[in-house]
Amino acid sequence: MAVQNILGFEKPIIELEKKISEMRKMADKFDISNEINKLESKVNSLRKEVFENLTPWQIVQLARHPERPYSLDYIYLMTENFIELHGDRRYSDDKAIVGGFAKLGEETVMIIGQQKGRDTKSNIYRNFGMPNPEGYRKALRLMKLAEKFNKPVITLIDTPGAYPGIEAEERGQAEAIARNLFEMSKLQVPIIAVIIGEGASGGALGIGLGDRVLMLQYCWYSVISPESCSSILWRSWDFKEQAAESLKLTSQDMLKLKIIDRIIEEPEGGAHRDHEKAAAILKGVLVEELAGVKKIKKEKLLDSRIKKFGEMGFWKE
Repeated sequence: MAVQNILGFEKPIIELEKKISEMRKMADKFDISNEINKLESKVNSLRKEVFENLTPWQIVQLARHPERPYSLDYIYLMTENFIELHGDRRYSDDKAIVGGFAKLGEETVMIIGQQKGRDTKSNIYRNFGMPNPEGYRKALRLMKLAEKFNKPVITLIDTPGAYPGIEAEERGQAEAIARNLFEMSKLQVPIIAVIIGEGASGGALGIGLGDRVLMLQYCWYSVISPESCSSILWRSWDFKEQAAESLKLTSQDMLKLKIIDRIIEEPEGGAHRDHEKAAAILKGVLVEELAGVKKIKKEKLLDSRIKKFGEMGFWKE
């Protein structure tokens, strides 16, 4: 997949790939297969070196890459017969959250995700992936519908945070997120939550409580963004890289801290380089995890879910 938006640390890799592409166009006129092979070997080793040594801030940049697959991309690539459902039946339909029934492999699931836009117009339409209270209430309505028909719930998390506007607070933003956490803790069907991009603050947690919490390789999950943390501690965004390091927000950090249960590997160079492969990998993991969690009896499922989140935040010195 041709990448239009190139991050600083990706430039040497992209430049070599362009050179290989140009050489391949000349291959029918000249025998340059050896040179092409050497360059391919060089770009592979360079990509491996770069992506094995990414800083937390570089991972934040990858998670925000504008060409990264979003919730609807994964839904349409992974599932069949997706039927989107709208509205919270109280106020309106929040376009920052999408959801509906779909077929994943042989299983019918309720899949819910936070959705960003690709350009200015679609970002305004999707409110930049920042849900309002009605978005969380829509998500909860869909989860309750899944419970009614005994279908598992899958949530895809990718948000810079819940919308912080006055109107969102007037309509009960904090209550809506808290209500979701309360109701999800006792939902009578399996829940699998996946961080597919940005997992910021309560905006992510509002659909993030599950029996299994998974995270794609180049994502971040934290109570606050690096920029906001930097502005609070240092009164400036200039220390965002230092903040990203201190927040321990990468998938590796989350696994060590037992906040998540599994890291899902992305295609070489990140999910934005190959949407189809990224979706195929995620689908395989979800099918596997669903099969495992469905074997757990309902009473034990709820007990283990509550125990899982209740144990977070304890440590020994």
